[in-house]
Amino acid sequence: MDVEMNIFELSRPGREGLSPPPAGVPEKPLDEIIPPAYQRSQLALLPEVSEPQLVRHYTRLSTYNHHVDKAIYPLGSCTMKYNPKINDALAALPGFAFLHPELPEKHCQGALGLMHELSRLLAEIAGVDEVSLQPVAGAQGEMAGLLIIRAYHLERGRRRRKIIIPDSSHGTNPASVTLAGFESVPCKSGADGLVDVKALESLLDDDVAGLMLTNPNTLGLFEKDIQKITAAVHRAGGLVYLDGANLNAMLGLVRPGDMGFDIVHFNLHKTFSTPHGGGGPGGGAVGVKAALAEFLPGPRIVCEKQSGEEYYRREDIGPHSIGRVHTFDGNFAVMVQAYAYIRSLGAEGLRQVAQDAILNANYLASRLVDHYDLPYPGPCQHEFVLSANRQKKQGVRAGAIGKRLLDFGVHAPTVYFPLIVPEALMIEPTETESKESLDHFADILIQIAEEAKTNPDLVNSAPHNTPLARLNEAKAAKDLDLCCKE
Repeated sequence: MDVEMNIFELSRPGREGLSPPPAGVPEKPLDEIIPPAYQRSQLALLPEVSEPQLVRHYTRLSTYNHHVDKAIYPLGSCTMKYNPKINDALAALPGFAFLHPELPEKHCQGALGLMHELSRLLAEIAGVDEVSLQPVAGAQGEMAGLLIIRAYHLERGRRRRKIIIPDSSHGTNPASVTLAGFESVPCKSGADGLVDVKALESLLDDDVAGLMLTNPNTLGLFEKDIQKITAAVHRAGGLVYLDGANLNAMLGLVRPGDMGFDIVHFNLHKTFSTPHGGGGPGGGAVGVKAALAEFLPGPRIVCEKQSGEEYYRREDIGPHSIGRVHTFDGNFAVMVQAYAYIRSLGAEGLRQVAQDAILNANYLASRLVDHYDLPYPGPCQHEFVLSANRQKKQGVRAGAIGKRLLDFGVHAPTVYFPLIVPEALMIEPTETESKESLDHFADILIQIAEEAKTNPDLVNSAPHNTPLARLNEAKAAKDLDLCCKE
């Protein structure tokens, strides 16, 4: 396949993609519009292309990339589910899409009401008391949760410095802990892949601020001793934080707040089917039990009665709030999509989301267990982790299997994570895949396992059918090393 030229290579002098009508007003000198001190020394170089060239160029580029609208995207722990297009259409309604964030409250009651109701729905789903929608990414939700933990302990007169993180937790947790100024303390899993409660208890002292836990964990296993775990941390004076990356497995079945979690973050762009973005958009709402509400990011949206009618307004949380974590109210369009998703499904629909996600993962695992190693057998939740250890002995590693999948128009699962599984292939099919889609994916992985035995070079030289060939990884590493030194 020919490599697509970039937009500047397509440019030809004099071509235009837009012919605006006359302005109808006198033209002003540039210096009256932009002060000379802020003007460029030369005009920005922009490509000159026609409208058909522009549309076709970006349409072609979109087909080179993989996305959930093309095929299964089984990226473990990322919950890459199909996004219903009706939710996109609702977020694009003019009353939402063109709403200015600085409008007076009386002119945006619908938007404020939607945000207030969404926060109440999320609180009910998770079993917490208050939710802030302000964080715009999972990582920012983690950061907000950790800052709440820090503020809670400081308000009680002592700064605790340690956060315990099980080795089966979500991969971003140690980075968030460090960024928030804590020391990350790892806790090993037992032979069953679950938190070793005795090992956890041995780490608990009066300098532990909290435990950061993913449940189900990244092995796709539910922590059966979760109430013992949360109780132990609370006895030591710490708080328990749930990384909500895997909340898709719990919707309508269990609530984190009922298990003893004090803080929960939600990935609206995972669990509640809003678009993932390259750094945005996203939604990392954070919820807390009542005792921590005073530390949430502010302002909050409250509902009160005025002249017998509901009126929504913003209200400062108070002096103990960790403050804003984003401008205005966060990513509002994402909130509209998440709200539409929750309301369209209802309680029974959300429960079916979790049930179908669990069913799909267990079905896929049952089809692959004879062809790849399954280090932690038994029923999984929404995802499971295979090991390509037997393929490694045949000369094919997990990364090569992921690249070979691209030849079949399928995205790779998460590879080499979690770190406690060698040659990990972390697979999350989500609830939106049909049995035919799951069988197609399983058939491809089974074929690749056979190729690893009979023709390993074919796998190790993949991908063969993509616009760009396999990266020369040795050369790339050398070039990167030289670049860093310079």
